[in-house]
Amino acid sequence: MMRSILIAVLVLQACAVDAAQFDHGSWDTLLQNNVQVLEGGKATKVDYQGMAIKRPALAEYLDHLAQIPRDQFDTWQKAEQLAFLINAYNAWTVELILTRYPDLKSIKDIGTLFQSPWKMKFIPLLGEERSLDDIEHNLIRGSGRYNDPRVHFALNCASIGCPALKNRAYRQDILEVQLEEAVSLFLADKSRNRLHEGTLQVSSIFKWYQEDFERGWRGATTLAQFLALYSEDLGLSESQAGELAAGKLAIMFFDYDWKLNGTN
Repeated sequence: MMRSILIAVLVLQACAVDAAQFDHGSWDTLLQNNVQVLEGGKATKVDYQGMAIKRPALAEYLDHLAQIPRDQFDTWQKAEQLAFLINAYNAWTVELILTRYPDLKSIKDIGTLFQSPWKMKFIPLLGEERSLDDIEHNLIRGSGRYNDPRVHFALNCASIGCPALKNRAYRQDILEVQLEEAVSLFLADKSRNRLHEGTLQVSSIFKWYQEDFERGWRGATTLAQFLALYSEDLGLSESQAGELAAGKLAIMFFDYDWKLNGTN
C-alpha cells in the first residue's frame, strides 16, 4: 500500500517537473529571427519567407506541443497553461499561413465559403484535432479558468489589424509582464486606437469581444472602464480619463485591416 502511494507521488512529481521544463525555446528562436519589430513593439511584421525556410524547426515545435496529453496539461499552473495555449495558437497560425504562402494576401484567403480558416480542424493538441477557434474560444475564453481579457492582445491572427505578434515566446514566469506589455503597446498605437475630436476611436477587437472586457477584471464592468485603466497608453489627460471611466466619452470602432502582416 505504502509502495503504491510512493509511486503515485513520484509520478505526480515527475509530471510537475516535466511541466515546469516545457521548452518553448525553438519557437522563441523562430520569432526572434523572423519577426521585425516596429515602433518600439507597437507593431510587427513577420518574415514568412524566413519562416518557410525554417519550417522543419516549426514542425518540430508543433510536434512538441502535440505530445503533451490533456491530463498532464491539467496539472499545470494557470500561467503555464495560458502561455502554452497562446504560443500554440500563434505558432499554428504561422503554419497555416505557410500552407499557402506566398500565394495569399490575407488569412481570409484560406478556407472555403462555408468554413473560415479559424474553424478548420487541423491542429493536434491536448489529445484532439482542434481549430484555432477551439483554442481561443473553448480552451482559453470558454474554459472559465483564465478570465483575462489581455489574451486578445497576445493572440495573433496574421493580419495588420491584429495586435502585434510578439518577437518572443510567452513564458509562464514572466507572463503577467508580457500580457501587460501587449495591452499597453497595442493601445499606444495611434493608428489603431486614438482620441479624435472628442471620440475615442478603438480597434474592432473591443466590439467583437466587448463582453470579455466587462467581466470585472481589475474592477472594470464596462468597456469604457477597461479602457480607462490604460488611459496613459491611450494618451488621455486626467480629465479625459475621468470622462471615459464615467461613460461620458463616446467610443467608436475602426474597421479591421485583414491584410497579411508580412514583410513583403
